[in-house]
Amino acid sequence: MMLDPAAKELYVADGYVNHRVIVFDSETGAYKRHWGAYGKRPDDSYFEEAGEHLPSPFSGAVQHENAPSKYDPDGPPAPQFRIVHAVRIANEGLVYVCDRTNDRIQVFQKDGTFVKEKFIAKTTLGSGSVWDIAFSTDPDQTYLFVPDGTNQQVRVLLRDSLEVVSAFGRAGRWAGEFYGAHNIAIDSEGALFITETYEGKRVQKFVPTGMGPASPPLIP
Repeated sequence: MMLDPAAKELYVADGYVNHRVIVFDSETGAYKRHWGAYGKRPDDSYFEEAGEHLPSPFSGAVQHENAPSKYDPDGPPAPQFRIVHAVRIANEGLVYVCDRTNDRIQVFQKDGTFVKEKFIAKTTLGSGSVWDIAFSTDPDQTYLFVPDGTNQQVRVLLRDSLEVVSAFGRAGRWAGEFYGAHNIAIDSEGALFITETYEGKRVQKFVPTGMGPASPPLIP
């Protein structure tokens, strides 16, 4: 969830079953609006035709992100979200959405108008490559920090162009390595806090030391 205090609105990444971003009045809880990929109406018939598992939201189960699907990294972009895993709002008002198992970030205006998208490690299957977003703490929020819990890296992107310029981390259990890098937060001094899901079961803190070449090699 992401709060927009000035507008008194709460943005929710409602993505395991409903494939949408949904916005509520943060004081009353009243529904205000929602949208799917490219700002269009969510349509679950796309998943039914692709043979994806869509459990009832009342069954206690969630969408099986590792189930076989017809997601084709070389095909046309998916017209619908798959797992909307995070929603973040930049200072200037753009809304950044992690479409995790479609391996992409989509950017919107607050009314749901589509602005642009960027695929990250587009050949990643399974649990996908775009799990969360943190903005750098400089006034322009120049960088995005994007954890990838499948390839076990955190990528650094230029926010304006969404170009990947660096990365850190690799698979493993030692300090600085990841097992399911899941959520990310940043404090006022620029330190990153990254949680690990699955069997990672920990939080790691990373202190900024300046930009340098990516290590290990980037997964395109």
